[in-house]
Amino acid sequence: MTEQQSPPEQMATGEGAGERGGTYKITIYELENFQGKRCELTEELPNITEKEMEKVGSIQVESGPWLGFERQAYAGEQFVLEKGDYPRWDSWSNSHSSDSLMSIRPLQIDSADHKIHLFENAGYAGRKMEIVDDDVPSLWAHGFQDRVASVKALNGTWLGFERQAYAGEQFVLEKGDYPRWDSWSNSHSSDSLMSIRPLQ
Repeated sequence: MTEQQSPPEQMATGEGAGERGGTYKITIYELENFQGKRCELTEELPNITEKEMEKVGSIQVESGPWLGFERQAYAGEQFVLEKGDYPRWDSWSNSHSSDSLMSIRPLQIDSADHKIHLFENAGYAGRKMEIVDDDVPSLWAHGFQDRVASVKALNGTWLGFERQAYAGEQFVLEKGDYPRWDSWSNSHSSDSLMSIRPLQ
């Protein structure tokens, strides 16, 4: 797998539609609690140092959603940033393993309807579970007890999690095919997908 991966759908460029037709807008701050140098964004930013910022300490999302990444060029752990305030790094990171956010882009929501197929083996083989417009805090509790090894996101954008109850590392599943676990995980650290919900 290469270090940098693009989502299955084309990345957003320029001002895009967020929240059902609005524009994308986010403000990043260099320090915690919305202090220090700030930068307003309406389009993707592959490297926050391009805006003469060393790090991101806090975030305010006016409209979105947005997808942040631990490393430059949309690599590493992913962080979904929905409308609201994020006063420090642990308010946007579920895994508590990284305090770095170095690139960011608008997150495209292709449809209000959501449908996804999970497969126990790579290449869309083995037992299959279909989820339609539903939050699933525990795949185990819903009878899908084996490892998820491939995914087909048929409609909508989904947010998967490394652990049950929407905890741990986040994985964004935009409309498209994911033949192996490492096609949805940029961090190379986890092959586990234990809970999932549609991103509205």
